[in-house]
Amino acid sequence: MTPGFKQAAGGWARALRWLACLACAALFVWSIARFYIPGRGFTYLIEFGDQKRAVSLPELKAADHVEMPRSFGYDAQWYAQIAMHPRLGDPSLRRAVDRLPYRARRILFEWTAWAVGLGDPERAMNVYALQNVACWLVLAVLLFRWFPPLSWGNCLRWAAVLFSFGLIFSVRRSLLEGPSLLLIAAAMALLESGRTWAGALVMGIGGLGKETNVLGACALKPPGTPAPAAWRSWLGQVALVLLPLALWMLCLRAWLGRGSDAGLDNFAAPFVGLRNKLVDTASSLVADLPGFPTDAKLDALVLAGLLVQFLFFASRIRWREPWWRLGAGYAFLLLFLGDAVWRDYPSAAARVLLPMTLAFNVLVPRSRWWALLLVAGNIGVVGSANLLKAPESESQCFTLEGPKELIRNKVEGTRVDITYGPRNWWTPERYGPHYWRWSRGDCTIAIHNPQRFAIRADISFGLALSGDDERSAIVTLGGKTAWSGKLKHAAENWAAFSGVVLKPGDTVLLFQSDRPPTAAGGVDSRQVTFSVRDFKVVLKERI
Repeated sequence: MTPGFKQAAGGWARALRWLACLACAALFVWSIARFYIPGRGFTYLIEFGDQKRAVSLPELKAADHVEMPRSFGYDAQWYAQIAMHPRLGDPSLRRAVDRLPYRARRILFEWTAWAVGLGDPERAMNVYALQNVACWLVLAVLLFRWFPPLSWGNCLRWAAVLFSFGLIFSVRRSLLEGPSLLLIAAAMALLESGRTWAGALVMGIGGLGKETNVLGACALKPPGTPAPAAWRSWLGQVALVLLPLALWMLCLRAWLGRGSDAGLDNFAAPFVGLRNKLVDTASSLVADLPGFPTDAKLDALVLAGLLVQFLFFASRIRWREPWWRLGAGYAFLLLFLGDAVWRDYPSAAARVLLPMTLAFNVLVPRSRWWALLLVAGNIGVVGSANLLKAPESESQCFTLEGPKELIRNKVEGTRVDITYGPRNWWTPERYGPHYWRWSRGDCTIAIHNPQRFAIRADISFGLALSGDDERSAIVTLGGKTAWSGKLKHAAENWAAFSGVVLKPGDTVLLFQSDRPPTAAGGVDSRQVTFSVRDFKVVLKERI
């Protein structure tokens, strides 16, 4: 093999590795883009619960956002509301945010969302929803410092960190750990560059994002000499990591009081929380053993990966390496995590221990047999695909347009909504910009007007047949026939109603066919009548 050929082959290999990394980043962006809902942006990621609507901030009630039906929501809904309204002394914020003194400790990423949103509450909410995504992309670039695509092994480590269960969990639910990991990685880069004080400062700022971020101080190099100057420098750097959080907590104590919960339920005696998690996981696996892969099995894989990482740091002690000290600090934290962090699926432990995952991928040796340990420690990545599944909700099966003052009742926090009835609808489907649902009999779509006044609107949709089917359809609006006709196969059957009056409450469209459902045909064994495609409502004016 000639030198020129080797050089060309090496160039192609490098190009392929860069292309693989770009493909991974594109896959991530595409996956997140599927969570976009017209008119409501990426607020699905925050997971507001409709059961908390009554106590929500007025600014949240006035903003158009996604609410999870029959749900109490998830943690990000509290932080998002702080970002919308960061005046912590306001009584409305105390009513809206669960355990405000505890949540307000983690103020950093609420402040950044508010600042980027230029103080506008709705804009701050949307910035907060995407903050993890932006940090993921910046982290992807920064990680090339430790995992340059000079080998496929480095590409694997790079992707394992970015698609780790904990990081994808943070992105998927707009939590604090993703941005926190970026700050910790940036601080480690500064430490490696000899800018120790700057690294300590970044770690201290990170402590305002989440309390456990101060464990980054473990990476600071302890004095190797009894000289007082060395000890003063080290203690000063540790103080720089700890002081921002300590001072902020004192301020909160003065403004908000101690609060009824300090988050101590997140911690337990050594091994207690882990033992309970192992017992619960084993019980769930036994219960679900005969079935297909379930949340219990994915949860077990995530737990197994974390335990492999823990054992790596516990058995391979390297006191002089800053990455080992960082990983060992979080491995030590694992022993004290309480049931509140371990319970349920997905459990919070994987995201709390993200710095351990990063340090593990940096430190695992690059010789052949260590690759098995690398794969075992990152086995939880399997569950990340489950977290990135796009929402299969009715939100994907309609388009709602119109002025915000018509769409949303700003007083009660409710919005004009479109609901597919409980009977005879198959699950939502989508291809490119088009969306549809197949019916299997008489079915309804209800348009709910939450306002105290009527709204004039335009409604449009398409009807499509399956295979060689032939049938007629009838659409009834408000009890009166609005459209009827024989459906044409492989042709556009389009219905459009202008000037429809949506009275306060529900306006119901009833879809009926003149024949019973038939098999869809091909490999699709479903019984169907027709599909309703690209259902769209355009609000025009108040009446």
